[in-house]
Amino acid sequence: MLTPEQVMASNKAAVETLFGLTTKAFEGIEKLVELNVTASRAALEEVATHTKSVLSVKDAQELLALQAGLLQPLAEKTAAYSRHLYDIATGTTGEFSKAFEGQAAEAQSKFMGAVDSATKNAPAGSEAAVAVMKGAVSAANNAFESVQKAVKQATEAAEANFNAVAANAVNAAKTTTAKKR
Repeated sequence: MLTPEQVMASNKAAVETLFGLTTKAFEGIEKLVELNVTASRAALEEVATHTKSVLSVKDAQELLALQAGLLQPLAEKTAAYSRHLYDIATGTTGEFSKAFEGQAAEAQSKFMGAVDSATKNAPAGSEAAVAVMKGAVSAANNAFESVQKAVKQATEAAEANFNAVAANAVNAAKTTTAKKR
């Protein structure tokens, strides 16, 4: 049976976790806004510079060379922007995952404590039922840990794939630029 103090402590911990996660979410949004403002400012400056360059072109060949020279930096900047965006998303998601894992571990510990308490107070002759219940709890815990490991592996694989795609895009732009020159 839970005491009022335990219920209050549980509610207080839940509220603290909620506010902590809300703060982390806003930090992620702030980083995203900062990234977008910086990228927009840089893009505006580049458009102004490019426009001036286009207006000073004297022939079609010079225009084609100018356009070809823009492809590689654009791919690199797009890859860098995507990388920053990915880092913000994974950092924020990581904070949520840590909080979830902490809460899950605490809940699991409390549940195991309740199971242990219930088994100590179980009536005589219920050993088989208690063993079945403990086995089910153990199996559920193992399944939860397996899911956590699978999610971490999938996240690592997604990050590796993202890095490979970004590198390939930049290399393709370099190759295309080199061919056009």
